[in-house]
Amino acid sequence: MTLTDQPLFRFGVLADPQYAAIPPHVGMNRYYANSLEKLSAAIDVFNGEELAFVVTLGDIIDRSFRSFDDILPVYDRLKAPSRLLLGNHDFSVSAERLESVVGRLGLEDSYYDFKVGSFRFIALNGNEVSLFAPGEGDAHRALAASHLAVLKAEGAANAQTWNGALSDTQFAWLEVTLRAAKAAGETVIILNHYPVYPPNEHNLWDFARVLELIEAYDNVPAYFCGHNHAGNFGEHGGCAFVTFKGMVDTPDENTFAIVDVYEDRLEIRGFGREESRTLPLPVPV
Repeated sequence: MTLTDQPLFRFGVLADPQYAAIPPHVGMNRYYANSLEKLSAAIDVFNGEELAFVVTLGDIIDRSFRSFDDILPVYDRLKAPSRLLLGNHDFSVSAERLESVVGRLGLEDSYYDFKVGSFRFIALNGNEVSLFAPGEGDAHRALAASHLAVLKAEGAANAQTWNGALSDTQFAWLEVTLRAAKAAGETVIILNHYPVYPPNEHNLWDFARVLELIEAYDNVPAYFCGHNHAGNFGEHGGCAFVTFKGMVDTPDENTFAIVDVYEDRLEIRGFGREESRTLPLPVPV
């Protein structure tokens, strides 16, 4: 087949605005309130290009349900559709508000998939089994406690209270969705708040089974995530794992990206602190 050097489409990526109307935590390099201005500046750049969508890889807020009232209207300026993922800080709200987070972000479900051309994007919810997203008495919260206890006993680096895991139901859905995408000849890009590779303290608790599942499919060339604000990158089993840097970090330097999707590659154009990368795609015969 003949490849053209024109992108099939483009999309925007940003991670961890983590907005809150609170003073900065200088020791952690978190400037929560500044994310409104940074997000607005990123949207100015996004609006200057024709994008299929813009995805935020979780942690829209740092804390407090009312923080959504400040930051979500900024997204209304986007010309492209906004795709939001759930991060751990998005559940840093009062207990009675936990069940309202998904709806407040305009999501019908906490995990979902969508298509652009022959590309299938799978948006995961890594908070489903955690100590913070499920309500008190929810079986997923009890499961999270036992899961974390096992990881701590093993001395696992990601045995952290601010991580989580997929439920078995969501994992089964992921497997079914990947199988259907493969049968349909679709290229899959997985989106999640939590990394699964390289090994890191921020990784999803059940990263091993997710990684094993991805390895079984040669049509999954990329996995995009946030959560680790320093960013990260690794390649494993033919898939590139890109952790995008956190917008909330630094007083004024921004970080976001535009991804140009070609037939044979993804071109990540980094802005501010974000790095630019070229990721190969499997070329259909």
